[in-house]
Amino acid sequence: MCAKKLFGLVGKNIEYSFSRGYFSEKFEKMKLTENSYVNFDLESIDAFPILFETHKESLIGMNVTIPYKEEVGAFLDSIDQEADEIGAVNTIKILEDGTRVGYNTDVYGFDQSIAPFIKKHHKTALILGTGGASKAVAYAFKKRGISYKFVSRVPKDATQVSYDSLTENSITQVGIIVNCSPLGTHPDIDQHPNIPYQFLNEKHLLFDLIYNPAETTFLRKGKEQGAAIANGMKMLELQAEKSWEIWNK
Repeated sequence: MCAKKLFGLVGKNIEYSFSRGYFSEKFEKMKLTENSYVNFDLESIDAFPILFETHKESLIGMNVTIPYKEEVGAFLDSIDQEADEIGAVNTIKILEDGTRVGYNTDVYGFDQSIAPFIKKHHKTALILGTGGASKAVAYAFKKRGISYKFVSRVPKDATQVSYDSLTENSITQVGIIVNCSPLGTHPDIDQHPNIPYQFLNEKHLLFDLIYNPAETTFLRKGKEQGAAIANGMKMLELQAEKSWEIWNK
């Protein structure tokens, strides 16, 4: 009998999550009957060491989601250079000796999924939200030479602006707007980031990291103004496959 291999997702209130279904289906298709993928729903990241100790005999790798991508690094033995530069971890590999190594596959997933939509005039961007996922988005833009500003309810430094400060000029001067906030996620599908959608046009690209629903209110409002839109499903699939690659290398 093959030894059990356990994978899982670390987060909070993650019953809805994509990862468990995706990997469970993947394992079934690949006939990897010894593999299982579970949700580790933690009320606090402080519970992470207990989780690890409980499952250390079978744990191979983990994904990390909201709200722990920035906090989980403190509980790891080492962090990949790119993840360290980003400041967020969404993938953890457990080595045979129990060493926990952090990686970021969000940047790969985002960059590859938005690439087909980027046009020559898309030189600047607004990133809605300032959490772990937004840092990966910013890193991808930096590599592509696309300048960006974070939009936050409470700006903390010169790289951030407030939602209230967004004007017609703010919107028309940018080409890409990415929603990294949870606003609009099922079941709260009527919620959306508070930006002046009336100033969007056909030159804009709106990208939402949310994948459920497939068309959020944020995307629908952009589409009504003629903007190109894309959701986060492809990004999720790509980052998941990159995680799988890391766990198996």
